[in-house]
Amino acid sequence: MKQFAKFIQKKIPFYYGWMIVAGSGSSMFVRNSAATLTIAVFVYPMSENLGWSRTTIVGASSLAGILAIFASPLSGWLIQKYGTKITLLISVLLLALSTALLSQTFSPIMFYILFGISRIIFSSPIQIGATTVVTKWFSKNRGKATGLLGMFHSLGMGFFPLFAQIIMNISGGNPDSWRSSWLWIGVSVLIISVPLITFTLFNSPSDLGIKTNTSKSEEAISEKLGRSYKSVSLKFALKSTTFWMLAIVGFLTYFIHTGVNIHQAAYLIDKGISPIYAATTLTIMALGTGFGSIICGWASDKFQAKKTYFFIALWLALSSLLFLGITNIFSAFVVAFIFGIALGGLLVVPPVVLADIFGKENIGAIRGYSEPFVSAGQAFGGITAALIYDFSGSYQLTFPIFTVVAIIAAILIIASPKIKY
Repeated sequence: MKQFAKFIQKKIPFYYGWMIVAGSGSSMFVRNSAATLTIAVFVYPMSENLGWSRTTIVGASSLAGILAIFASPLSGWLIQKYGTKITLLISVLLLALSTALLSQTFSPIMFYILFGISRIIFSSPIQIGATTVVTKWFSKNRGKATGLLGMFHSLGMGFFPLFAQIIMNISGGNPDSWRSSWLWIGVSVLIISVPLITFTLFNSPSDLGIKTNTSKSEEAISEKLGRSYKSVSLKFALKSTTFWMLAIVGFLTYFIHTGVNIHQAAYLIDKGISPIYAATTLTIMALGTGFGSIICGWASDKFQAKKTYFFIALWLALSSLLFLGITNIFSAFVVAFIFGIALGGLLVVPPVVLADIFGKENIGAIRGYSEPFVSAGQAFGGITAALIYDFSGSYQLTFPIFTVVAIIAAILIIASPKIKY
């Protein structure tokens, strides 16, 4: 594998780190087989076919989010000890198997186990691993590289929900046509990501004998951006107030992220929009996420990533409230795209902020302790929106609550103190 990579390195006219972005980006693409936008397409047909409540189906994602709280530190440790490549490869193989087997689910217990496995992989090893390896390969263009990683994720966000709905339609729209969708999703995960991870991914430039030297001008730019070349230990990071404030922000923002994503399709169908257009709206949101990823990645290399994060939280607050104004398919497309921009920022900027503050050497282990807050937010956001729907019969209260939560997150970001090394 190394000889093949060195051969590629000699042939390509650009830095090999961009190949790392492609390899790790493939895992970010396929992890969307277990994304909330994907399960959103299955909420309606599975509840109708199996007679399960929406809370029961959404509960699998919430339970997995809770379990991912404990899996994230383990994922960080595995990445630090065995490297990103092995961790990502095993994770993608398990993801392919678990999603394919969802086609055979007949009971809530089986569904919870299989989707739980895939969702934990989505939340922990892939999320931490892909961003960690990109962080280690980039300093100067860290924001742009992470932005491209976010774009891979957004492409997956758009692909899998629409792919699932198309397979259901091809299957004749039968009550159990969702089973074929899960099977083909699993197959696509295997085909898309495993070869790229196997042949292109390496943990750091030193693994390929690439030397990275930092010029004085680059150091000056990094200092202006608040981007530290010093790396602190996990113990140091956990003792800082800044770490815990940013971890809470991760909980709050992903509480909104998942609460909207997992219920969006059902919300639109309830408002009279057809299932295929509801699924298309998820694709529009994914386009917004891709756009947001690139813009926010550029912004975090141009301005301080922390300031960019603050404005993303405010954008999230505004765009959450806009869902109340959806009256037709056109307004649904517009709001989905606007909200997607905020999601793109959440994909890209938080890992950059943590790497800028705490350095890149131990960032895998540090992310292992910040991601549990993200997982908890994902767990409680989806189930909270489901409970509001089950008790009130609508999602009307959900979006104002999300707006208030996003404003609190923005305040915490701007109030977090500067680290003293």
